[in-house]
Amino acid sequence: MRKTLLPCLILALLLLTACVHFGKEKPMTAEFHPASFSRTITKKVGGQFLLYLPDGYAEDPGQCWPLILFLHGIGERGRDLDKLKVTGLPQKLAAGVPLPFIIVCPQCPNDESWSPDTLNALLDEVIGQCRVDEDRVYLTGLSMGGSGTWALAGEHPERFAAIAPICGRGNIARARRFKHLPTWAFHGARDEVVPIRESEIMVKAIQKIGGEVKFTVYPEAGHDSWTETYDNPELYQWLLAYRRPKAK
Repeated sequence: MRKTLLPCLILALLLLTACVHFGKEKPMTAEFHPASFSRTITKKVGGQFLLYLPDGYAEDPGQCWPLILFLHGIGERGRDLDKLKVTGLPQKLAAGVPLPFIIVCPQCPNDESWSPDTLNALLDEVIGQCRVDEDRVYLTGLSMGGSGTWALAGEHPERFAAIAPICGRGNIARARRFKHLPTWAFHGARDEVVPIRESEIMVKAIQKIGGEVKFTVYPEAGHDSWTETYDNPELYQWLLAYRRPKAK
């Protein structure tokens, strides 16, 4: 009986081995083919904003004026333009403090952040409708607007004569785009919303490539580093000292 069983077991093992061997599929080699595509897409953008025209704007139709694009923080998003008047440059203007600039204050919709495409289109719109000195266009913003300042200037550094980001976050991968763009950054040392290191890393990255950048730190300030900044007449004097370089 045992002699009969042994050959049967050996035969079964041989058959099993053969089935496993022939059941394996031969590995396939992936074939890749180079390809490319080109397609034109369109994007509709828009939004609402406050527009401030300086004293004397209507008196001399031949005069062009410098422009400041101001970007608010996250708390002023929505569709109520009155919300913009509680902080930053709109608050200063609403209090009756005149400034020698055309000032554009867009409002970011709820649940969104600043879009460089939208802001760039807004600039085109205002420049087309108002008498703007295109060589003296400046950009500033606070908190989310500080981040928007870094983002927009990083996308279109050629549009601006100088920028002033306040307590915002930037992208150090784009630091080289700020090399020839005068920049004055501001931050509170005790900011717990946007840590001061966010400004520090951008400033150091620009300094490393030889860019023109100033950095003001308020030792006792928390997140609100913008009130002192916009109350400082030196900021506006500094902005007006710069014109956009002529294209070569």
